[in-house]
Amino acid sequence: MLKNPRIAEKHDTSDWPLGFLRWALVVVFLWFGCMKFTSYEAHGISSFIVHSPFMGWLNTLLGVQGASDVIGVLELSTAAALILGAFVPFFSALGAAMSCATYAITLTFMFSTPGVTAAPLGGFPWLSGDVGQFLLKDLVLLAASACLLIKSVQTAPRRAPEAAVMSR
Repeated sequence: MLKNPRIAEKHDTSDWPLGFLRWALVVVFLWFGCMKFTSYEAHGISSFIVHSPFMGWLNTLLGVQGASDVIGVLELSTAAALILGAFVPFFSALGAAMSCATYAITLTFMFSTPGVTAAPLGGFPWLSGDVGQFLLKDLVLLAASACLLIKSVQTAPRRAPEAAVMSR
């Protein structure tokens, strides 16, 4: 089990670029999270949700706007965890893990959403401009989230075994 999670960008001075990743992710989650409470966004994401094997039940259970609202709450919670993570190590890891989970799930839409590939070009590997390319950006966001998570859960240097025995 990993112990002593750290605030990723405060690990050492060479990791300051991770702060840019954190705050960029915060902006994305705040912006997209707030948008989920609008009818415009709810209807915009409904085709992704309804075809998803992981999230399709949300529309059935809560309707289009209700499903979008739940996702909005999750996205705003992720933003809050990332913000708190700039000050509290536990939240650094939690927010980055929530972000990783978000983008891992949205990348599954590449396989479940109709219209991801450009049929006029012969389908896979050609991505459509409106759906496929929109989803592909989540690969970069997943990578940024994973970098932040990895740095957040690094362990403190361990004591030498003989020092641990002597301290007992």
